[in-house]
Amino acid sequence: MGAKTGNFESVASQFLRAIRGRRSQRSFARRLGYDANPITDWENGRRYPTAEEALRAAKLQGIDVVRAFEGFHRVAAPELVGGKYCVARWLDQVRGDTSLLDLAERARVSRFAVGRWCRGQAKPRLPDFLRLVDAATGRLPDLVALLVPIEAVPSLERRYRAAQAARAVAYDAPWSEAIMRVLGSTAYAELSQHRPGFIAELIGITKTDEQLSLTLLRRAGAVYKQGGRYRVLDATSVDTRGDRDRVTALLQHWSSVARDRVPARRRGREYYAYNVCALSARDFERLREVLAGAFAEIRSIVAASNPEERVALVNLQLLDLAQV
Repeated sequence: MGAKTGNFESVASQFLRAIRGRRSQRSFARRLGYDANPITDWENGRRYPTAEEALRAAKLQGIDVVRAFEGFHRVAAPELVGGKYCVARWLDQVRGDTSLLDLAERARVSRFAVGRWCRGQAKPRLPDFLRLVDAATGRLPDLVALLVPIEAVPSLERRYRAAQAARAVAYDAPWSEAIMRVLGSTAYAELSQHRPGFIAELIGITKTDEQLSLTLLRRAGAVYKQGGRYRVLDATSVDTRGDRDRVTALLQHWSSVARDRVPARRRGREYYAYNVCALSARDFERLREVLAGAFAEIRSIVAASNPEERVALVNLQLLDLAQV
């Protein structure tokens, strides 16, 4: 997941090579305004440009950087100032309520460096920018795929394909998302071999739902069987945004699960709350932003969490009852 991805330097080098495309390194360097040729060093991992310089290079190569960022996250894309995209404000917004210390720990970099990057006091190198994006969202492959062909970045392609396959299955078998999380959990890892019905009993579903999800996940290539147990091809965040009707069906599914699972006697480690209220239109929008920020923080925590000892469902809802 997220910050658990390996070598961000390799990702950066491959990404830069993908931006260059068919141009020669010398021609690409001239296009960027360099007298010398730093491109060889970039692509061989000897040194790296800043994230802002990399995005400037992408723009000069005809890549719609703003559209890619807008398709990736709800916050406004990095602003273009003086020919360069300023990533500091974007990073600060994407981290939401995540503290700089927590983000630094997830990204495995200095909290002082993260603070300087998010405040615009220093410019992160491309590998460090990629680290922060993955630590904050768990979805770096999605952003890269919106900028360049993902097959040109083999270090991320497997994660991307696994997430795409898992998303396709989630629409047809919503419980597949939870089942993938069980397959990566410590409870499942303790089994000597897969035991039919174990997952169903653990998360309270039918054996039919368990088998259907496993069959579809395996057929899609999102999971495989090795040593008698199922394994997830590559654990990652599954972004199920897309077809409106299918996303609505997923929201209805998980809302009904939450409704059905409210116990008569609440357990201490779970949290239930609601608030029926009247408030101004302005404060209604403020609440919506608070929940959106909380959701981003939740995804960030999940992206970096290890070991995986709980499989949980988090539902956030804000309804305008007068409009229902």
